[in-house]
Amino acid sequence: MRKEKLEELNDYIKELKTIKRTLVDSEYIYDENNNPIKRKGFLNVEKYMVELANGMVVPREKLVKGGKDKSAAIVMPVTRDNNTVLVVQSRSSTKESVCVEFPAGYIEEGESPEYGAERAVVEETGYVPKEMIYLDKFYQDQSCGVCAYNYSYLALDCEKVQEQNLDDNEAIKYFECSVDEVLELMERGYITDIQTKYTFNLARTYVYSLKKAK
Repeated sequence: MRKEKLEELNDYIKELKTIKRTLVDSEYIYDENNNPIKRKGFLNVEKYMVELANGMVVPREKLVKGGKDKSAAIVMPVTRDNNTVLVVQSRSSTKESVCVEFPAGYIEEGESPEYGAERAVVEETGYVPKEMIYLDKFYQDQSCGVCAYNYSYLALDCEKVQEQNLDDNEAIKYFECSVDEVLELMERGYITDIQTKYTFNLARTYVYSLKKAK
């Protein structure tokens, strides 16, 4: 990109930066360490008045998950046979009510994204990876989740070594298939979430190169 175009973009970013954010309403009560001590449910909304560097003051809302800005990890597991592992999960808020997707989970406080990603694979499938490869990070919805990144990972040499370790409220089955069959499932409308599609598109060139090498 030309220098003058990049300078123009940086000027716009500087102008629209938040310089002050005032909480005006929340369903949470926080202690002195900013931890939630009361909540109505896992998903809640915080309302703010936000002052921008250009002088504008605008109302904004943020979706809060469990009292925190919950980042998450999405993982494409690849087995030693170069298959992948999907999860079939109850998603009652969707039109289908069940989604086929890659293993994913929230990153708990104190965890690194890589550790949270590996833990999600192990808990949801029982497959344990030998190597984790970071692919990218992105916002799922930057309009309401201020600090919550989604991290995409590729998990290599996964081996089934244990049973699932699910929370009491989780309803998940795992499903092993070939990498090519993931594409077929997307075309047939079984896989609809952008996190799985994006992670797959990031990982598949690497995965196909592994297949050719073998």
